[in-house]
Amino acid sequence: MAKGYDYVIVGGGSAGCVLAARLSEDPAVRVCLIEAGGKDSNPLIHMPVGFAKMTTGPLTWGLVTAPQKHANNREIPYAQAKVLGGGSSINAEIFTRGHPSDYDRWANEEGAEGWGFRDIQKYFLRSEGNTILSGTWHGTDGPLGVSNLPAPNAMSRAFVQGAQELGLPHSADFNGAVQEGAGMYQLTVRGNRRCSAAVGYLRPALKRPNLTLITGALVLRLVFAGKRAVGVEYAARGQVAVARAENEVIVTSGAIGSPKLLMLSGLGPAAQLRAQGIEVQQDLPGVGQNLNDHFGIDIVAELKGHDSLDKYGKPHWALWAGMQYFLFNSGPVTSNVVEAGAFWHSDGQVASPPDLQFHFLAGAGAEAGVPSVPKGSSGITLNSYTLRPKARGSVTLRSADPRDLPVVDPNFLGHPDDLKISTEGVKISREIFSQPSLQRYIKTIRFPDTSVKTQADFEAYARQYGRTSYHPTCTCKMGKDEMSVVDPQLRVRGVDGLRVCDSSVMPSLIGSNTNAPTIMIAEKAADMIRGNH
Repeated sequence: MAKGYDYVIVGGGSAGCVLAARLSEDPAVRVCLIEAGGKDSNPLIHMPVGFAKMTTGPLTWGLVTAPQKHANNREIPYAQAKVLGGGSSINAEIFTRGHPSDYDRWANEEGAEGWGFRDIQKYFLRSEGNTILSGTWHGTDGPLGVSNLPAPNAMSRAFVQGAQELGLPHSADFNGAVQEGAGMYQLTVRGNRRCSAAVGYLRPALKRPNLTLITGALVLRLVFAGKRAVGVEYAARGQVAVARAENEVIVTSGAIGSPKLLMLSGLGPAAQLRAQGIEVQQDLPGVGQNLNDHFGIDIVAELKGHDSLDKYGKPHWALWAGMQYFLFNSGPVTSNVVEAGAFWHSDGQVASPPDLQFHFLAGAGAEAGVPSVPKGSSGITLNSYTLRPKARGSVTLRSADPRDLPVVDPNFLGHPDDLKISTEGVKISREIFSQPSLQRYIKTIRFPDTSVKTQADFEAYARQYGRTSYHPTCTCKMGKDEMSVVDPQLRVRGVDGLRVCDSSVMPSLIGSNTNAPTIMIAEKAADMIRGNH
């Protein structure tokens, strides 16, 4: 059986939720949103602190990377959300937008006409509902709630002071006229609850009779009539069904899911598809190529006392924290753990945009694969990464079976400049931990320990301890060259009735966290689809 709609949106992540909400504003338009995961009903999703418990487990696809040849051949856990809201339901809620020069690079150097900062700034402002900041750089009544942390942990405050002692200026706004400095992150949180794209955009829209949501549905392939996408075939609850699209199919399955679906449907590098026995609908060599992600490297210190959030791992403290949150909407559950951070320069030269970003975690071992401190102790973590890595990786099909996970190879540290800048990040991290404001709390820096001294030592440390920062992008990049998958209107090249609208269309990775930019992309896409741009 086939059901008809005007628009079928594949993937209920950040971009899919935005598009479903925006396109269904017109009551005459029938919209269907299909998501492989379930509803965002897990209580951990809605508590800011819950992120640390969701980077593995049932709300993700369970991906690990291909062995990383520049990172000791490690297979690194690669969290991709499998739940309504996508990454915005399980991420650390950090609200950053990147540097204006990132978008100007897209427009001026990478063939993404109409995506310069001046063109897209209005979409950032439209999406943003900031409770603290306003003016030319901030929106105050958008669906995405953005706020300050109500009560930062003492360790986060000490980090910001330590960074200033090292010479970084204080920043009260990483999304304003100047990006560099150290400060508290603003969060996609409203009223001390996570404001994912599912909460901010989709939930109010679900009351509309013209919006259909299908969860727990794996899309198997796109359906074509000649060169036109006319729907999708999906499996849900033991049945295979088709959702037909009169106007367009819009793929919003993220930087891993979107290229996978295109390739399963015969859109991609022809030789690769034929090798899997897939009939080629359109030879698009760029599908799944150009994967660009941030490789974050943690340093971890053990504290003299129990000043970080780690103390809430003990049952009686955990109970107290839960009571504080449920009774008074306050306390440590309102923390996203990654409370503070910085943007800075690997060479100390302030002339160009920052090339390093830091995330301070008021705890140790908070996420899968991150080193911890001895049992019974408390710790803190500082993560850093190269903002614009030059290495490019790929997403390829493991088989023609839609149920098989794809092969994800981010090619971390695959360019010598990435290794060079990344090791500077680790050195600066250690220097921040050595400043007076943090030294009064720190017993010892456990990772890297004192044996890490030389450049070779730091490089070995980076290869062993780096991991994804959950920012995969660029696998269906927009542009005008041979490797572009979509044009600047996000239409897939060589076919009709099909767009890709998510982080996969970025021509190159922007210098910050990627959730707010992904929401911006979907806001602009909604205008382009409706003819309002």
